[in-house]
Amino acid sequence: MSDDRKITPDKVWREYNAMLSYNESVNLNDTVRINEDFFVGKQWEGVQSNGLPTPVFNFLKRVVLFTVASNTSDNIKLKASPLSAAASSDEIIRAADVITAQFEALFEHNRIPQLMREYMRNAAVDGDAATYTFWDDSIDAGNGVKGGIVTEIVQNTRVGFGNTADRHVQSQPYILIKKRELTSMLKKRAKELGCTQWDEIQPDSEDYTQDWYKDTGDRTTVILRLWKDDKTKTVWACECCRGIMLRKPWDLGLKLYPVTWLCWDYIQDNYHGQAMITGLIPNQIYINKLFAMTMISLMTTAYPKIVYDRTRVPKWDNGIGKAIGVNGGDVNGVARILDPAQVSPQIAQFIQLTQEMTQNNLGATSVALGDTRPDNTSAIIALQRAASTPNELTKQNLYQSIEELGSIYVDFMSEYYGERTVDIDISQEVPPEMMQFIENTPLMTRDGKMAVPFDFSTLKDVPMSLKLDVGASAYWSEIASTTTLDNLLASGQITIVEYLERLPDDYVNDKQGLLNAVRARLGAQQAAVQAMAQQGGQSDAATPATGEDISSMPVVGGQGNGELQRAIANQEMLAG
Repeated sequence: MSDDRKITPDKVWREYNAMLSYNESVNLNDTVRINEDFFVGKQWEGVQSNGLPTPVFNFLKRVVLFTVASNTSDNIKLKASPLSAAASSDEIIRAADVITAQFEALFEHNRIPQLMREYMRNAAVDGDAATYTFWDDSIDAGNGVKGGIVTEIVQNTRVGFGNTADRHVQSQPYILIKKRELTSMLKKRAKELGCTQWDEIQPDSEDYTQDWYKDTGDRTTVILRLWKDDKTKTVWACECCRGIMLRKPWDLGLKLYPVTWLCWDYIQDNYHGQAMITGLIPNQIYINKLFAMTMISLMTTAYPKIVYDRTRVPKWDNGIGKAIGVNGGDVNGVARILDPAQVSPQIAQFIQLTQEMTQNNLGATSVALGDTRPDNTSAIIALQRAASTPNELTKQNLYQSIEELGSIYVDFMSEYYGERTVDIDISQEVPPEMMQFIENTPLMTRDGKMAVPFDFSTLKDVPMSLKLDVGASAYWSEIASTTTLDNLLASGQITIVEYLERLPDDYVNDKQGLLNAVRARLGAQQAAVQAMAQQGGQSDAATPATGEDISSMPVVGGQGNGELQRAIANQEMLAG
């Protein structure tokens, strides 16, 4: 047994205190608190206004939400593909298809698109984003199978790396994940886990409580420690609170840490990154102050005031600016109006200039935000793509995190799934290793697919690579691809089957059912042509006139599939 497996609660707590000290040294907690306040609109915290106006014109939030939306708007799909060296194996190809199908199910179950938006939002506002993936035995996977993979977001202030100078997850000596649990529920869980000191668990206070987060009820800090064992080459874990080992070290069976980490902008020799809005807060404060002082000026001087002779008019009060009484003097007869002070137009100019320059530096130009006249759609799209170039690095980092999440999912599948029922596409050629399932298993056909058992433990020995399939722009790329397919079909360059196979799934209701029906119809037509050819003394399906294979003739939309019918009629005439 390695030394890591002899770990004690005191050691874990020392590592946790070291994490807190490091976060404090880089001013992480204060930075996160201030950034969160400014993002949600609490931009006058700690300022004594003394009744003066405190306007908030939160342009930072719009820019952050725009950037996050532009980076997560693509249709993200994760596809498994075999390494080129093993690409010839049908078994590996089939395993890749099974994994790809599982990715789709996991993305739907864990709501990965929504999770990635929160993931990017945390990175933009707090500087870092993290996810933690674990196995939940309580999930009903169907067909009497229990257990599923769950992914959740973790705040960057609650994650500690063993090597603070390295931002790469898998190279860490250990990783700490902090969470707060209700003391009563924690005692119950500790007792179920076999902890003999479960009754000694006491509530404690948050080591650093941010203003937007308040503990309610009795809660206890729990530290999850992850590390890689030198002997087993797998990830181990333990849970403890202050002075108590809640769950003794156990082997997760994983080769990878179930953690992903994303920095918005890298800082050398620091696993914490820099947030998008860090350094831009003074600009937001400047704009808010200009608006506040302008409001004060308008409230005090904008409304006209009346000066009157009190010796001739005893009392005069018409509200708002209120009249000022004087004793004698020249008040132009009885009264006159004082001209209000003029607000400098430079104030509005500087407010607009500050906002525009800040947004431009963040890549949120007027073109990118859509604040342009749609006179030339193609030009606008090109300008928007050019405007989004500064965010490409962040977007690629997001895609890398998703690929790492996919590798973690495969790791969990191979260790925890065991033998499960999966759907395979029987509309295509089925490899020989699957024929035994087809012959001996009752068919459960749905949309051209059949349910067969698959042993996921075999994935441990299958060389696999993960490919991220992402469109450059989900909306425009689908329109462009569909238009191209329409033109190819109309010109006879592709068949109707090839057209339907490449058509986006959301464009046609029951696409697979339609595809199966078209294939069946074309198969019947081809069989009829071959039968007539044999009766006419032609053993192949080629016409003497052209020598073309009718079975491969493109099917063009229109009345009666004209090309195919003309070919059949021509062959009947020649045979006669």
